[in-house]
Amino acid sequence: MNKIREYFESIVVMNDTDWELFSAKLVRMVFPKKSLILEIGKTEQYLSFIEKGIVRFNIPKLDYDFTFGFAFENSFVSGYDSFLTQQPSSYHLEAITDCILWRISFEDLHMVYQTTTVGNLIGRKAAEDIFLKKMKRELTLLEDSAKTRYINLMREQPELIRSIPLKYLASYIGIRPQSLSRIRKEIY
Repeated sequence: MNKIREYFESIVVMNDTDWELFSAKLVRMVFPKKSLILEIGKTEQYLSFIEKGIVRFNIPKLDYDFTFGFAFENSFVSGYDSFLTQQPSSYHLEAITDCILWRISFEDLHMVYQTTTVGNLIGRKAAEDIFLKKMKRELTLLEDSAKTRYINLMREQPELIRSIPLKYLASYIGIRPQSLSRIRKEIY
């Protein structure tokens, strides 16, 4: 839980009273590798902070599993559109590695917004982080070649290369695994 406070302290000064109220609402959850954190058709009830692990956003298909996002340690993760609207999710959140998440429920988060001086700042920062990741992802898919996306991914997120199966990486950069193999041969 110390990682969460350190993260928040890097954003805003949080007094002990606000921290105690907020941290009392956090629940520690452990998800083994390959387990579902959020299933398609279920409504997201939590905003989570990843203490340890990597989470994958994906849409399973019969012949191909489409990966459209990852979340890493020391960041927020949520089926955020489902969380905000309280409507069923159209995708899975899956633990790629063993994960430790600190979660706050929709109701508890709104209570924190209303009763603390920094609650809204924390919520806004989580929303901004999620939005900026989404925008960056969309722009790279529109502007960059698959090879450039892979090179940028290696530079910006080296833990992906070490921790995530190549079929998920290929899907994430918008190509088939065979194409990723060709790109990797060109680079190495």
